[in-house]
Amino acid sequence: MKRLNTPSKVQDFLNSLKFNFENEKGIKRETCRSPVLVLRGGSAHCLEGAMLGAYILSLHNFPPLLMHLEASRDDYDHVVAPFKVGGLWGALSKTNHGVLRYREPIYRNIRELAMSYFHEYFLDNGVKTLRRYSAPLNLNIFEDSGPNEDGDLWGIDEELDKIKHYDFVPKKYIKKLRKADKIEIKAGKVVEYKK
Repeated sequence: MKRLNTPSKVQDFLNSLKFNFENEKGIKRETCRSPVLVLRGGSAHCLEGAMLGAYILSLHNFPPLLMHLEASRDDYDHVVAPFKVGGLWGALSKTNHGVLRYREPIYRNIRELAMSYFHEYFLDNGVKTLRRYSAPLNLNIFEDSGPNEDGDLWGIDEELDKIKHYDFVPKKYIKKLRKADKIEIKAGKVVEYKK
């Protein structure tokens, strides 16, 4: 992990992990594994990858941050690990999809960074589903949920639900959002790993 000293190197490492479909090696339950368990298992879903990425960045003097991207009830939420380089925001992301990935540190603030995911987040019928994004959550506030925990870190997931969130668009405009085009829907179905 000492060699993973830049966000892009950390992202390359996250990309090398298989995607955790939560049914591997006899696990048939939802998981929120600590970084050490993710490393042992060799796979991660978005929250586990974001926590591992934030932890690795913290070894190189970045604050360990997470940002929750909340979707409508019809879709799944996403979690990324935002970071700052030269005063600009970027994000690490572990996903199985071809689009909800790493963001270069080119965004002036957290809202700009969060908005970069908005148009790529939609259902198979083209309906855009991102509704809110959170303020960054600093993992240093969790004294009892360290990277070496030998279990699930559900307290972090619960805190992500509780912290301040901001709307992507005014609620009255949601029904007016244009659906994704057929070609965008086709591109959105590209996945790295099959279940």
